[in-house]
Amino acid sequence: MTARKIVCTVPTYNEAENILELSRELLALGPEYEVLVADDDSPDGTSRLVEEAGRDEPRLHVMCRKTDRGRGAAGRDAFVWALERGADVVVEMDADFSHHPRYVPTMVERLDRPGAEVGLVLGSRGVEGGSDADRGVLRRIVTVLANLYIRVLLGVGVKDCNSGFRCWRADTLRAIHVEKTFSQGPAIVQELLFKTARAGIGIAEVPIEFVDRVRGESTLTLGILIRGYTTVLKLRWMAVTGKL
Repeated sequence: MTARKIVCTVPTYNEAENILELSRELLALGPEYEVLVADDDSPDGTSRLVEEAGRDEPRLHVMCRKTDRGRGAAGRDAFVWALERGADVVVEMDADFSHHPRYVPTMVERLDRPGAEVGLVLGSRGVEGGSDADRGVLRRIVTVLANLYIRVLLGVGVKDCNSGFRCWRADTLRAIHVEKTFSQGPAIVQELLFKTARAGIGIAEVPIEFVDRVRGESTLTLGILIRGYTTVLKLRWMAVTGKL
């Protein structure tokens, strides 16, 4: 029996301070794990570091993206890469340890659990046992309101609609035609969540502690957030008009 392959995809921009440590922790989870870093040609040399480390570690891969850059496009291309190379399970996560590798086996186990079959597992701050650490009251309120907005507009029943920490069955990604993903930025999270729910595929959430990054700087800005929530409106409109 062929051993299954779990590919952890990590879209990056200027994550040289984090990426090698994160990759080591992911690969240490077991021989079935591989890591793909989808880097948007980071000026801090993120892709170069991964490429050099990968010469001694065949399970560590890098994709240096010089065109069509952006969080959404990087995520899409990483998913397609993993599927083309025979992944059975695909994990997507941030590089800054806000999504900690220790939760990945739990997410995979939930995907495998007998009974109510699911095709997507979210690392969630919104379910019992989950938390949003190191956040002020205002940011927590914004998170709650944003989730309410997405749940109502898109009609999805999950608690953490903004979670970018996700574990997919390969068949789920194929079913929702991940290669046709159009979101350029972080709204890829909502786009693929919505498409999965519309396809009638089961979605589960497992609790995580989300922690703000310690090293490096976030590329998420207010403008990017606003564009993301505008994309949610676009998704609703496309669904209503039969274009999705």
